[in-house]
Amino acid sequence: MKANPPASGPATPRIRTIIVDDEPAARRGVRLLLERDGGVDIVGEAGGGAEAAELIARERPELAFLDVQMPGCDGFQALVRAGVGQAPAVIFVTAYDEHALRAFEVNAVDYLLKPYDDLRFAAALQRGKDEVRRRQTDTVNSRLHQLLDYLQQVPPPAPPPENTADRILLKSSGEIFFLKAEEIDWIEAEGDYMKFHVNGRTHLMRETMARLEARLDPKHFIRIHRSTIVNIDRLRKLSPSFAGEYAVILHDGTKLKLSRGYHERIAALLKQAL
Repeated sequence: MKANPPASGPATPRIRTIIVDDEPAARRGVRLLLERDGGVDIVGEAGGGAEAAELIARERPELAFLDVQMPGCDGFQALVRAGVGQAPAVIFVTAYDEHALRAFEVNAVDYLLKPYDDLRFAAALQRGKDEVRRRQTDTVNSRLHQLLDYLQQVPPPAPPPENTADRILLKSSGEIFFLKAEEIDWIEAEGDYMKFHVNGRTHLMRETMARLEARLDPKHFIRIHRSTIVNIDRLRKLSPSFAGEYAVILHDGTKLKLSRGYHERIAALLKQAL
């Protein structure tokens, strides 16, 4: 009995690509090479700069193979007409090398000098793909930042009488986590950020210790140092250190310093437990 083949992951989106050249033969050559690649979709062709600007505005391509010298409107002017916000990743294709410096001044991905061979074209195409993927990643991260900023700025619903937070919004590795307060083991200050220790993992949030302490329920969290807050449910024991100092030991074995200035808080907690 044959085993079923493993399920494939989600397909990588194909890159929307246009070809612009005033020579039909040159366009056919680029098209033939692109059609050998399974990662692009050719969404249009143009034979001049003005037509290219309209094509870019209409199709919103992610990648363009763009000739430099064309009648009436060259490749650089076509990009200006299309607008900065519409500009795709660009690979210039031309028979003239004097435009190379200007091409890279406008952040071209590559500059293909005619005649080129298949290997040189493949290298340029790969650079184009890499640039498109980078832009896509930057866009996703930018949107996540915007969403997180929005969520943190929107006034929360009416808080409970104690004005404490039961969920914390955190961004980590490009994702937003809605973290329950009781899931937190302990928190430490790290520069301008708070580092949350949660079941062996860490997450960073830009916040001050004082503001964070005010948001957490004092029945469940206690500050033991100017840079450390612990979940009371994670406390295991106090261990003598030196010169009358103590260390706080958590259930997972983590050892944290108890600062002298916070002895009274621990003492009050111990009285409650007696």
